[in-house]
Amino acid sequence: MKPSISRRGFLASAAGATAGLTLAGCGDYEPVSARAANAKATLPTYIPYQGVPTSMPATADGVSVGYEHYPADPVEALPDGPPAKGPAIDIMTLIFNPVPPPVGSNVMWQALNKSIGCDLNFEITPVADYPNKFAVTLAGGDLPDAMLMLPPKDNAAATPGMLDALFEDLTPHLSRDNIRDYPYLANIPTASWGPCVLNGGIYGIPMPRPVSGGPIFTRLDLLEKLDVDPNPNSWKEYFQLCKDVTDRKRNQYAMGDPITAFDTTMQMLGGPNKWREEGGKFTFWLETEEAKQAMDAVRQMTKAGVMHPDAYTVTGKVKEWFGTGRVVINPDGAAAWNDYYTTYASAAKGFDLGYLMPPSWDGGKGTYWSGQSYYGVLIIKKAPKARIKQILRAMNALAAPFGTDSYLLRKYGVRGPDHTMKGADPILTPKGTAEVTLPTTFATDAPFTLYYPVKPEIVKTQYAFQKDAVERLVRNPTESLYSPTNAKKSALLQKALDDTRKGIMQGRVPLEEWDGVMRNWRKEAGDQIRAEFEKAWETRY
Repeated sequence: MKPSISRRGFLASAAGATAGLTLAGCGDYEPVSARAANAKATLPTYIPYQGVPTSMPATADGVSVGYEHYPADPVEALPDGPPAKGPAIDIMTLIFNPVPPPVGSNVMWQALNKSIGCDLNFEITPVADYPNKFAVTLAGGDLPDAMLMLPPKDNAAATPGMLDALFEDLTPHLSRDNIRDYPYLANIPTASWGPCVLNGGIYGIPMPRPVSGGPIFTRLDLLEKLDVDPNPNSWKEYFQLCKDVTDRKRNQYAMGDPITAFDTTMQMLGGPNKWREEGGKFTFWLETEEAKQAMDAVRQMTKAGVMHPDAYTVTGKVKEWFGTGRVVINPDGAAAWNDYYTTYASAAKGFDLGYLMPPSWDGGKGTYWSGQSYYGVLIIKKAPKARIKQILRAMNALAAPFGTDSYLLRKYGVRGPDHTMKGADPILTPKGTAEVTLPTTFATDAPFTLYYPVKPEIVKTQYAFQKDAVERLVRNPTESLYSPTNAKKSALLQKALDDTRKGIMQGRVPLEEWDGVMRNWRKEAGDQIRAEFEKAWETRY
């Protein structure tokens, strides 16, 4: 995918918009305490799919499976025929890409409906509008059969009370070995199921994402031309690398986003991934000494001129700067690895990506923050048991893994109009590129797979990155926890924190002001959020 705005930027703005949206009916559900909202539920048994052998298997600690080529004879995913025969299923979800052609002129969508056994009616909303759409739909009461629910911190309307009142508790269908009725959902890693648990039940199906997240990408081709070491062993060496790759006359800079520069530095310092949990006590990442040290480090980078001159004033351009060589180092999501090659490699001779693992501040191996293990959760409207099972069978089909004919159809469409073959590998046609943006991945999906048929040799590098990353992962302990105050207030508070943080890193605001900023954050909501997370942790663990 090639999103027009970054996911980070969208979620921050959209959550703020939703938090400020007041709609009749949105607050009419029975309130649920933090303890009740975070009550335990028995998760599904994890049963990894092993139908297509590979030398790069998925691992229990979170490394994604990798393949250099598609099987010449894909496995038949649904040998018993269409699994979800019955009435149409209405699915409300979002899209980052242009909206695909409608089903009447979309052969991929038509073939997908045929394979599943019913019409999947995707109600597709542009990503920036989705949180408001979600809230309006809840208030109106005319619910689709299933709908994407963003994490509560990105969507204040997603409350435990709302779930309990309107949506199905799927625990009887999915907990423990009950998931065996849906073997492709059972292939979704356990970490991705944790955020589906609220009110002591499993209230949705996850959209899994790799726990390793995305790497700190480097333009390896540019680093090799400069003959510099792409693997610094300390903050001092990293800072020197940034200076070495910066060439203002050629409009080339080390980094282009102060926030990701801050995150990179925090990992060198061993800082917490959003929150630190120690003995059930929580510390917010920005109230740590590491945060102040990281801000000062990025201030030094800014003063040294290694940040792109528009880094603090222009948003949504960092991908382009990196792809065109105006920025040499850029942290980004896992899917960006393939996207960069697709978008920029043809225009830059020798285009090559590497990755940089953050070293420890004073030398040696640093930490690496885990990515969010899910994008969102598909929640299902209360319905008779038979209808719930039909929807689950359809979603199970949408989670058919790599190597199957169903995966090939979802990702590459119909052979001929949507893709051609290069050996055993599908290559999208222009028609296919438009049709396969149907947002099945924002309903549910198979676990993330490392695969890029246009340049299969990069898969081994991607797999090596994930193996390295999971060995040093620092998890966010709040990912599966619910705090009502965090859901209501964190987005707006975070914007204020980021404004001051950027001011410090740009050199406009003294670092000494940060202690006062954090005192105000604690007073406004931070201490309440902390207390709710601590109660949630005690309840859940």
